[in-house]
Amino acid sequence: MEKWRKLKTWQKTAILSFVLPMLFWGFMRTRRFRRERGARIRAARLQQVRQFKVVVPVSNDPDDKVVLKAEHPGSLPDEKNLKGRTLWVSAGGQMEYYAFNGKSIDFNHSAGVLLGAERVVVHDAVEQVAPRSAGARFPDADAEVLLVFVRPDDPRSPTREYVAAVGDREGHDYNIITDQLFFYEDPHTLYEHWGPKIWASIDVHKAVVGMTERQLQTALGQVSTPRGDIMGDRSIEYDNQGKPKLVTFEKGKAIQIRDESQ
Repeated sequence: MEKWRKLKTWQKTAILSFVLPMLFWGFMRTRRFRRERGARIRAARLQQVRQFKVVVPVSNDPDDKVVLKAEHPGSLPDEKNLKGRTLWVSAGGQMEYYAFNGKSIDFNHSAGVLLGAERVVVHDAVEQVAPRSAGARFPDADAEVLLVFVRPDDPRSPTREYVAAVGDREGHDYNIITDQLFFYEDPHTLYEHWGPKIWASIDVHKAVVGMTERQLQTALGQVSTPRGDIMGDRSIEYDNQGKPKLVTFEKGKAIQIRDESQ
């Protein structure tokens, strides 16, 4: 420090003009080296992840390989495009339907509940406002979006028109959940691997030993209360239209079915 003070001004200037650029060059070189080193490390880590990534076991359950179509409807015209189409109920036991005379709907008197895998043929889609007397079955909205259909497999009235709510409208915004309520393809074909015996029971909404949870849900409806968290190794109480069934599963199959309605 004493030597630095003894230096003349021109000498100090000469030293600084040489030293400062060298320090700056060294700093920039170190910074560039670190940046390039960091890039190499990130690239190496990425390559390591690609080479040694965790492989999730592929499910052997054929149900998991079934691809369900979705059409993502977002308006009343989208629903009207279903006219003439055949759909099958996916959300069994959750949709009440009402008689329709072409104009009005009696929201206060349900004609029944659509059951799993039931076939309907779409005639139209309409909007109507549900009265307050309909209660909590319909959300507060500017209008309900309703699918108009017939139930061709009903021997008593195969041509009678009904409606079921598939969404609602608030202002110009629609909330439509047809994709979650119906199959666009015949589930008997989609899940053909279930076999004719299982399907024969499902079609009459009967629970039988040996069914899986998905099969029981299709047969008895989605309204249920699980008693346990491990799918396939627990008990589930199915509402079954007010006639509850308690089903015990073990290793993925129903081993006991108990009537809880009494």
